[in-house]
This record gives sequence, structure tokens and C-alpha cells, in this order.
Amino acid sequence: MNFLRTLVGKLWITIICLVAFVLLSVGLFFLPYIDMNFANAGAIKRLFVIVSMIGFSLTTFFALFLFTKITQPMQRLIQAADSIRKGKYDTRLSLRTSDEIGVLSNTFNHMAEELERTIRSLKHEKEHLSSVLRSMNDAVITLDVSGYVILTNPPGERVLKLWGDLPDEEGMEEAGETAIFLESGKNAQGSLQKVPRPLEQIFRRVLDQETDQSTNIHVKKSVWSVHMAPLASDGGIRGAVAVLRDVTEEVRLEKMRRDFVANVSHEIRTPLSMMQGYSEALLDGMASSPEESAELVQVIHDESLRMGRLVRDLLDLARMEAGHTDMPMRRVDFRELAERVYRKFQVRAKDNNLALKLELQGDPLVLHAANEDRLEQVLTNLLDNAFRHTPEGGRIVIGANPEEDRSEGALLHVTIKDSGVGIPADDLPFVFDRFYKADKARVRGESGGTGLGLAIVKNIVDSHGGTIYADSEIGKGTVFHLLLPVESTQES
Repeated sequence: MNFLRTLVGKLWITIICLVAFVLLSVGLFFLPYIDMNFANAGAIKRLFVIVSMIGFSLTTFFALFLFTKITQPMQRLIQAADSIRKGKYDTRLSLRTSDEIGVLSNTFNHMAEELERTIRSLKHEKEHLSSVLRSMNDAVITLDVSGYVILTNPPGERVLKLWGDLPDEEGMEEAGETAIFLESGKNAQGSLQKVPRPLEQIFRRVLDQETDQSTNIHVKKSVWSVHMAPLASDGGIRGAVAVLRDVTEEVRLEKMRRDFVANVSHEIRTPLSMMQGYSEALLDGMASSPEESAELVQVIHDESLRMGRLVRDLLDLARMEAGHTDMPMRRVDFRELAERVYRKFQVRAKDNNLALKLELQGDPLVLHAANEDRLEQVLTNLLDNAFRHTPEGGRIVIGANPEEDRSEGALLHVTIKDSGVGIPADDLPFVFDRFYKADKARVRGESGGTGLGLAIVKNIVDSHGGTIYADSEIGKGTVFHLLLPVESTQES
């Protein structure tokens, strides 16, 4: 820095000029005295030189004094301010004077302490907000007014990656306008990641209406609940923040609940209507003979049994899903169990003109941790299902053979195969849902089932640590496969 441009330099020049002015004024005032006492011109010249040197020395001394008292503290103050500008908020001044420089130093230190406290508080708030965002299960995406992503949490990052490869909308004017709107600029961070396509419409509504917007969107067979709010700044909108939650499971459960209530109402309404109608017929004396009365009473009795089966199956299914079913596990000889079930259904097979076969391979067929009563219920339900959907002259086979799986170990592979009407391929994933019998895509031979048998079967197999699935082809029959672990997979 040029010395003459500093405060001390300016003061030094001012003092020199002032001293020169004073010396000239005094010299002119004392000029008659000089002429009387200094007749020699050389003596006068020496006098002025001595006075000038004394004046210059005095001004230089005062300049050094000012440099020590003013310029050095000011330079230290400038250095401290520059350190704070660079982020060193713990910088302090150690000037101990009672003048204005000391007051300025104390004020600077207080300012630095307040600034450091404020920065520390802001840092703690930022870390707290960051921790909250990281710990949230919901996805948070913050957008600027141009539609570019400026902040996300980890779930939000996953959502952006999941939605990053969505196909573009085809030939829609609105989609073209959206592209122009979003490509208008970049955000401050230089990010080129735009608002995900499923959020474009709700983002435009937030900016246009400047109010919160909530909706459910469907993306890749998933349902997302979106709540987006505008970000206000200085009376204007500078962007929006979106909170997204995957509600696919909630929507699915709600649909299952509605379907369950509707199906239960449907199943109960039919026997109730029949019982009410036939009982009214009896009360009105419409039966003209004891035989007709007995027939009406028999129908009422059968429908009451049907309702009883429905209620019993519902209670069993609810207890199993809640884990409240007592299911002690012990060693079970599956060959003996299969032969017993086979003998129980032989009479029904003859009555329905069906060929029932038992094909057991391997010996022994033993499960070391299973519940015999529940497995008998599984076989009974599957065979009852096969009998009801196999026409006369058909064939039903009960099969079992041991298998070895590298990951699951020894397994018992049980099959129930029929030559019935079959199940459409689109309906196979849903055969173990409650009230599948209400599905019109499947042909029915009889209507005596409750629609809960396969759901109960799946729960029992799951409780044994096994798996169940079905293979079917329309017109050629269905095969149910049970894979049961031979050894214990859980505590009994």
C-alpha cells in the first residue's frame, strides 16, 4: 500500500504543510528582527535550514507516533476482519487501550462472539435438520422455482433413481409445454436433475395457486401419497418441497378390507335370504304335505350349516393370521396320514364317478416337526377343492416324494393333481386370496365352498415353514404343490 495514501501519510503531509505555514508566518512576522540581528545572508539561510530540519523532525516524530497508535491497530483490525471473512470465527483482538481504537476493538470482539454463536447455532440447526431428514422414512424432495432438485434425503434420492428411467409421455401438448418450462434455467447449485415426471402437474399447481397440494399418484404399479407445499421468500415463491410416502401396501390392504366386507356380505346374504324365504313359507302354511314341510326344513338346515362353515372358516383364518392358533409340532408319518385321507375320500370318489389315486414314493415319508391335524385339514381342503371342480369321469391323484434342496435342505414334495376345468393363468396368483370362489373367470361345478379353504391352506403351510403354489391349464386340470421341510424350521 502507498504510504502517502495511508491515514498516517495523509496526516504527515498535513502536519508538514501546517508546520511550513506556521514557519513562513512566523518568519514573515520576525523578518524585521532577522534583518536587524542577522545581517549576513548565510546566517539567515542557516537559521531557516535549522528551523526546517527541526520542523521536519517533529512532523516525522508525530507521524511515527500516529503510526504506532492508529495505523498498527487498524491493520490488526483489518487482518482480524479478513480472517472472519475467511471463516475463522474464533478470531479475537487483544488491543487494550482506552481510546476510540480500544472501543472499536471491544465492539469487534463482541460482534465476532455473536457471529460465532449465530454461526454455531445455524450449524447445529442444519445438522439437526439433516439428521431429521436422514431419519425420515418418507422421501423429501425440494425444488427451486425452475423445477430443479436442490435438496433431497436418502429416501428421496432412491425415489429420483427409481423414477429416473420412466418413459416420456407420448405426443401430448402438455408434456411439450412442461419440457419448455423445466428447461428454462439451472438452479444455483448447477444441478441438471429436473422434477420427476410424475410430480410435474402437482408442482405446476403449487406454483400457480401458491397453496399446498395433496394427491395420490400411481408409478410402476406402486401408489405414492404426495404432499407438496410452496417455499415462500420475501413475499414470493422460490420453490416447493414435496413429501412422498409409498402407500401401496395401505391401498392394497384397504382394497382387501373392502373386498372382504363385500364378499362376506355376499356369502352370508344368500343363505340368510334362503332361510328367511323358506321359514316364511313354513309360517304362511305354503307346505301342503309333511314331505314338503320336511323339504323346506332340510333346506333351512343345510343353509344354516353353510353359514356355520363360513363363520368357522373365518374364525380359523383370523386366528391363524393373528398367530393365536395352538399348533403343537411333533413327528408325523405322512404316509399314514395320506392313506387315512385317501380312505376317507374313496366313498365320495365313487359317488362322483371319479378315479382317486394315491402315489407315494420313498420310505419313510416323515416330517419331524409338523401338526398332523392341520396337515390333514390341508389335504382335506385341497381334495375338496379338486372334487368340486373335476367333472364326472375325471381323475384325482395324491402324490408325495422326498426331495433335496441346497438352500432349504430335505423337503417333502406333496401334490394334489386333478383333471378338472383348470384355472386361467391370470388368476393363478390370486387363488390363495380370500373368497376366490367369487371370481367369475373360473367355472364351478358346485357352490358349496366358502371361498376360504385355499387361504386357510396357505396359512397352515406358512406356519410349517413350507411353500405352496399351483400349476394349471384351462381344460386340463390343476396341480397344487406343497413343499414341506422335513426338519424343524422353527421352535415348536
